[in-house]
Amino acid sequence: MAAFDTRLLTGVGVLAAVTEAGNFARAAEMLGLTPSGVSRAVARLEARVGVRLFDRNPREVSLTEEGRRFHAQVMPLLAGLDEAAAEAAGAAAIVRGRLRVSVDPWFARMVLASSLQQFLVRYPLLSVDFSTSNYREEMMAGIDVAVRFGPPDESSLIARKLLETPILTVAAPAYLDRHGTPQSPHDLVHHEALQFRDPQTGLPFPWEFHRDGEIVEVKVSSRLVLDDPSVAISACVAGQGIFQSLAIGLAPFVERGELVPILTEWSEELYPLYAYHPSRHLPPAKVRAFLDFIQEVATNEASPFRH
Repeated sequence: MAAFDTRLLTGVGVLAAVTEAGNFARAAEMLGLTPSGVSRAVARLEARVGVRLFDRNPREVSLTEEGRRFHAQVMPLLAGLDEAAAEAAGAAAIVRGRLRVSVDPWFARMVLASSLQQFLVRYPLLSVDFSTSNYREEMMAGIDVAVRFGPPDESSLIARKLLETPILTVAAPAYLDRHGTPQSPHDLVHHEALQFRDPQTGLPFPWEFHRDGEIVEVKVSSRLVLDDPSVAISACVAGQGIFQSLAIGLAPFVERGELVPILTEWSEELYPLYAYHPSRHLPPAKVRAFLDFIQEVATNEASPFRH
């Protein structure tokens, strides 16, 4: 077997530091190197892989398209080396370090945010770098755990189902007072709808209604299409239209009387929530701890609308 080029591993470590720091100077401080040393390491890595990994300007650098793909592929390997070193040192069972997570905005805001302090108290040696996104493309780039709604894609990632939530159709009392309450899905063609855009296709999600195995799709009329469901809920509460939403997180709005579920006999559709992490035989302790925690939070969030 050919000897391993240790400079490649050094270059990958420098790549990770530059990506995180945003420029060579800050990366040099993190690594205890000079900026010129970091620049040379990046140049050697680019020569080794045969593509330009960074776009450079005097104040910052950013990954090229090829660089993003390379970064997404090598970061799980680099994390695996960290894990192996920690395990060799007898620290695999200790939840510590920095955990990078990317969570669907709806689940993050409506369910998880209020519980994060509990997670940090439980693991005082751990810090969390938390971001929200509902996009799946390159969702694991520099990320330890991602949480997304919808069926899992075919990939090398490990997918863990956290829950299934009903799809609920809701409106504000003021809207229903003005326009009346739809008695069947087909009545919605005479109402104003608030539509949520599918981040994968860029198109509004279709409105479907499920009952006893029957599925009815309705072509709703909408002058307002949004890419953030929490904004759509605010617009719905303000009486701007009817919205079809994930039921999880809606209970407080319904309990306060701000939203009224409609066509509830047609709300048997269930939508899954999955957690993803890179495929490894043994995920790091911090990843296992977070997976168990969000499973706990999801289980406790029993929807009152579940049939």
